[in-house]
Amino acid sequence: MRVRTSPSLALVKYWGKKAGGRNLPATTSLAVTLAGLDTRTLVRVAAPGEGDAVQVGGELQDAARYAPFFDEARRLFHSPLHFAASSENSFPSAAGLASSSSGFAALALGCAALSGLAEGPRANALASDLARLGSASAARAVYGGFTLLPAGARRAEPLEGPAYWPDFRVVVALATREKKRDSSRGAMELTRTSSPYYAPWVRDARKVSREALAAFRDRDAQKLGELMRLSYLRMHASALAAEPPVLYWLPDSVALIKACAALRARGIGAWETMDAGPQVKVFCLAPELAAVEAALREAAPGCELIVTQPGPGPDLSAEAGPR
Repeated sequence: MRVRTSPSLALVKYWGKKAGGRNLPATTSLAVTLAGLDTRTLVRVAAPGEGDAVQVGGELQDAARYAPFFDEARRLFHSPLHFAASSENSFPSAAGLASSSSGFAALALGCAALSGLAEGPRANALASDLARLGSASAARAVYGGFTLLPAGARRAEPLEGPAYWPDFRVVVALATREKKRDSSRGAMELTRTSSPYYAPWVRDARKVSREALAAFRDRDAQKLGELMRLSYLRMHASALAAEPPVLYWLPDSVALIKACAALRARGIGAWETMDAGPQVKVFCLAPELAAVEAALREAAPGCELIVTQPGPGPDLSAEAGPR
């Protein structure tokens, strides 16, 4: 089974997990699927006697990292099967571009299909539940367009398709292609257990997510953009106050943030966000895109820019021929 997925960019951030849960998010995230950034995964049933195995970019992954995922797949899908998967990304992996969201979503959907679940709402809901176990943001990447993952939820909710907001654009500025030093999962737990700002972050995120969802429903770019900025800045502030501190930003990250502030001072809508990594993603509307690109290139000439927009949901196709 071949599966194509795209990463899910949180406009309002999920950061931290519910204590005692199975990878349940502590905060609500509102997200968009990014068109043109693709994860392509081949999932097959393992041969008799083979165990589960995953390769990413040709590199065999730690089996212990994936064992709970595959055990849950067999439980959820009532399947005795073991699975082998190989995955490739068209964008840097483990660098703050949500590759885990598209990767685990693809793996969950492939396992569901091979276990006999027909494509449709039920299969997507179960795949979202399973994908969350690997990466909470992956629960959203099972769907295209715009999605919501409520705090404490086992699965994401599709909100609107990619055509809902035709002028919605995201410029991804790559500050580096290198893998980040601190994993999202580890940094979240460190923040939860050691940052004095973690509990206030969780409380504040409830209000921000409610207001952001209302702004999204109104297609109010100004309001949504402002709330996006509050969300990522407060998320990173909580992480920076951990012990030891978690800091993903690079000099180019800061230069790009300042460029967005300068654009807004000129009346041009450019609202940045960052995840667990140094990459800066800038939300703007299509009429402002050229000005935003020009400003980002001037601010950080060495950064690669990728222009994207709300993307479709995953694509599944049966593998042709024997393997």
